[in-house]
Amino acid sequence: MVMVSALVAGGCTWVDMAPGASSVRVIDGSGPPAGCEKRGEVEVTVKNKVAFYERNQLRVREELETLARNEAIGLQADTVQPMGGPMNGSQRFAAWRCGARRGATAPAVQPATGSAQTYPIGG
Repeated sequence: MVMVSALVAGGCTWVDMAPGASSVRVIDGSGPPAGCEKRGEVEVTVKNKVAFYERNQLRVREELETLARNEAIGLQADTVQPMGGPMNGSQRFAAWRCGARRGATAPAVQPATGSAQTYPIGG
């Protein structure tokens, strides 16, 4: 029974995205983004083990990014960047405010009422 619970819990996402956090993008850690203002740093933590079961590392990484995006809202940042890889369920992120420069090649477009806006995945 314990193993079944651990296996089921290992597949669950325990972190919900906060209102507004979906507009925060995650960029790669290859260097500071050009033309952006650093708003601070955050350290986020999730459970990477449940009892003796090690959780899926991709899911742990996704949850850490979601938590960093949630924290960015409080710092008035619109971009987060990992400062290193996850370690034992913890990871540090730099928070940036890039404003209109977010789209790099395309100008920012305000969505019409009742529509959705999408952003490319990746940095």
